[in-house]
Amino acid sequence: MERTDVSAEVLEPLRSICLALPETTEEQAWAGTRWMIRASNFAHAVMIDDGWPPAYARAAGTDGPCVVLTFRCPLDEVEVYRAAGVPYFVPVWFPNIVGIVLDDSTDWDMVGELIIESYCELAPRKLAALVINGPR
Repeated sequence: MERTDVSAEVLEPLRSICLALPETTEEQAWAGTRWMIRASNFAHAVMIDDGWPPAYARAAGTDGPCVVLTFRCPLDEVEVYRAAGVPYFVPVWFPNIVGIVLDDSTDWDMVGELIIESYCELAPRKLAALVINGPR
């Protein structure tokens, strides 16, 4: 079965946000596209279609079609996202991973903030400080 990729319409704003962060790389993942700081994945966009990939479909509570973005957050914020419900969901893969369904009502400024926070959660302190404090 041919799998549906995340559209350029969604990937372009994600790339713009992610690749502006220090030492970030983009790569094709087993499903979707992910952005990494060194060996750590801080953002991962996946198209859920016809229940595939099943782990994402279960976590997001949908067979799709839809695009989801997973990101990291501080542990003390995970329950806030769980309680918020749609468009957020909380996968079981890591204790600090959260997902959001991206659609026509997506607030891209908010997505940018989520991605930056995720990057800062995983980046070395020196690189996170560049983002938080700006270049010196």
